[in-house]
Amino acid sequence: MTKTIRASERYFSDFGWLKTYWLFSFDHYHDPANMQFGSLRVFNDDVVAANNGFPTHGHREMEIITTVLAGEVTHQDSMGNLTVIKAGEVQRMSAGTGITHSEYNRGDTPVHLYQIWIIPDEPRLKPSYDQRSFSSEARKNRLLPVASGQGLPDAVTVHTDATIYLADFDAGHSVHFPVKDSRGVFVYLTKGDLSVNEERLTTKDQARITNVGALKLEAYDDTSFVLIDVPAREE
Repeated sequence: MTKTIRASERYFSDFGWLKTYWLFSFDHYHDPANMQFGSLRVFNDDVVAANNGFPTHGHREMEIITTVLAGEVTHQDSMGNLTVIKAGEVQRMSAGTGITHSEYNRGDTPVHLYQIWIIPDEPRLKPSYDQRSFSSEARKNRLLPVASGQGLPDAVTVHTDATIYLADFDAGHSVHFPVKDSRGVFVYLTKGDLSVNEERLTTKDQARITNVGALKLEAYDDTSFVLIDVPAREE
């Protein structure tokens, strides 16, 4: 089964310094029918204005993955990390038993990022951090695993049986992606035109897919997207 949600159906908030689309219930947006997809709890598509950001705040019991599409974010946390996440880099912060952090755009241009939260397999993990850089060539015409708890090499580690893939497909390129039983697949288009088992998605559309044996992903235009393979679970 494929549930398609068009770009125009996303929930949008404009705080002036932050323009954000929340793909699942978050903060003041609460929809009991849109709480999560399997273990995928949050997917926020954020644009943060220059010289602005998120002040220090806390998290618990969540795997928080940030991927920067344009610009860079300065991250500081209660574990002592002070890092910069640049375009093409992916960061994972395991909140576990509790952590505080801040995220700021210290630059003079807006930052575009995705922040993704996935429920961990085990509660009360010790907070931890991982960050890696991925070249644009590495995701050209392939599904590149950038964060995974499935033991995939070179990906940022996450403490959950899930994998986040990034991909840039040329027009006409296609791949098949096997889907195991009791798995869900979430697809979100950064830009382009993509067929997912003949369901057509365009820029900023999303698909939530369950109970299929495999996916055929075919680009009809130059296309960039995120694919997240997660375990199904009661919502």
